Amino acid sequence: MKGTQFKRIVVLYFSPTGNARKVATKIGEKISQILQLPVEHMSFTLPKEREKEFVFGQDDIVICTTPVYAGRLPNKMLPFIQENIKGNGAVAITVNVFGNRNYDNAPIEFYNEMKKNGFTVVAVAAVPTEHVFLEDIGHGRPSSQDMVVVLDFAEKAARKIQEGNLSDELSVPGSYPAPYYIPLGVDNQPVQFLKAKPETHQELCDSCGACARRCPMGAISFEDMSLVPGICIKCQTCVKICHTKAKHFTDQAFLSHVQMLANNYTRPAEGVFVV
Repeated sequence: MKGTQFKRIVVLYFSPTGNARKVATKIGEKISQILQLPVEHMSFTLPKEREKEFVFGQDDIVICTTPVYAGRLPNKMLPFIQENIKGNGAVAITVNVFGNRNYDNAPIEFYNEMKKNGFTVVAVAAVPTEHVFLEDIGHGRPSSQDMVVVLDFAEKAARKIQEGNLSDELSVPGSYPAPYYIPLGVDNQPVQFLKAKPETHQELCDSCGACARRCPMGAISFEDMSLVPGICIKCQTCVKICHTKAKHFTDQAFLSHVQMLANNYTRPAEGVFVV
């Protein structure tokens, strides 16, 4: 199947804070330039967006992207990915972004899950970005140098598709299946903060509702934004979206993990690019 037989490129993303979407969009734009195909964007970030299946076919090229959570695909999104994204012979490029610590086993997990979903996965990438917990961890990434590598990856993937070389036998690093990364504190001992939730400086909150609207888990109350009755995945969307800086975390185990990351992972991590 030659590249000219495709009809569209789809950038499909779970991207709470926008990092994954931005990287995948750049890849989609580059591939679009080479293959002369239109680009569509589809999100499964918000709960209402996950109320449907995403069904593709043999004339689609799908760039599917998520951040790395604990060294794998986000565990709360994995069932949706497995059950509601259907390839039916579509070509896929999987892209993970990770907050400058490590991509661990997310790329090979994504590769295998998408193949099981009926996609021909022709290229796999993991791209370092600023960590959502703290900007000092991977500050400024992806850098301009990073983007040169990302766009070179996109061009190689596009040329592979253009030439009709749709081999999906890729050598992707990591282990599959694999356990989730166990977060450590500043003493390098495991810490547990699954129940940590954002808190609110009440004197700063103006009840604009942005945090509730943008929460990918629908966890924040629309009636009282200081209440988080649902599951929090620590994505930091509410912290970053709050224009009054009212949202914050005080859980000591969580903060200890953030400090550990700051102590050990400000060095520039390397991504992975397999075509």
